[in-house]
Amino acid sequence: MARYFLNIQLTTMKTKKLLFITLTLLCFSFVANAQRGVRIGYIDMEYILENVPEYKEASTQLEGKVQRWKKDIEKKNDQVELLKINLSTERVLLTTELIEEREEDIKVLEDEMLKYQQDRFGPNGDLFLQRRQLVQPIQDQVFNIVQEIAENKKYDFIFDKSADIVMLFSADRHDISDIVLRSINRSAKREEVSSKRDKKEVERKEDLSLEEDKAVTEREQAIEEKKDAREKDMEDRKKVRDSIRAVKRAEYDARKQKLLDERQRKKDSILEARANRNNPNPTNNEGDNDGEEGDGSNDNGSNDR
Repeated sequence: MARYFLNIQLTTMKTKKLLFITLTLLCFSFVANAQRGVRIGYIDMEYILENVPEYKEASTQLEGKVQRWKKDIEKKNDQVELLKINLSTERVLLTTELIEEREEDIKVLEDEMLKYQQDRFGPNGDLFLQRRQLVQPIQDQVFNIVQEIAENKKYDFIFDKSADIVMLFSADRHDISDIVLRSINRSAKREEVSSKRDKKEVERKEDLSLEEDKAVTEREQAIEEKKDAREKDMEDRKKVRDSIRAVKRAEYDARKQKLLDERQRKKDSILEARANRNNPNPTNNEGDNDGEEGDGSNDNGSNDR
């Protein structure tokens, strides 16, 4: 019986000792976490994108398209401004119907220019869509890598420096952008030596991207064809207007010349009348003198008889 109570006391003491050790370890753990504090890191997405070769190459190609689109818009705008200047200059020579036709052509070109600009640079335009297609895969990859780094290195918060968050100061030791870049490069190398099945998957994605580029190219080609047809139609209408203008100009010149000729004839007749009034007719004077001389000779003859 005494041995039984002794065993109970020993068991109770061991339990108390185990609880004491557990509480001590928990206290040390809380103290360690308090001393460690909150661990914060950040990345610079713009820096990461600029150092990814695939993104740089695709961005260069996209920038080339953007510059070509801007030149097309400038060309359309110059064409509209030239038509406005020509209309302002020739308005006095045009009929009301021709003026309305010119204004309609200008309105159509302006609408086409605005639609082209919206299709290229609008909220859902080609630039926005292609840039999103370009950035989205890398952003997804960066997000997965950041999640992995945060779990492995016990980060509490990781921010994006290039986002809308205002960071007045950030120490370089908290920047994990290079770590993310190294992870991306390692992933790229692993993909290069991947299996044939993975290579086929990559080729399939490339074919999809080629199809998207082909769709964009076909869209651009359709726009160019429509623009060429519109320019040809405008050129034909311009030829018709020029021929009408030439006929009207010829009629105007003929009427003007006729008025000038009539004015000149009137002026000549007035000058001739003034000349006749200032200088009497010399033929009549000579006839009178001859008559007087004949009478004198007759008188002399009668006297002689």
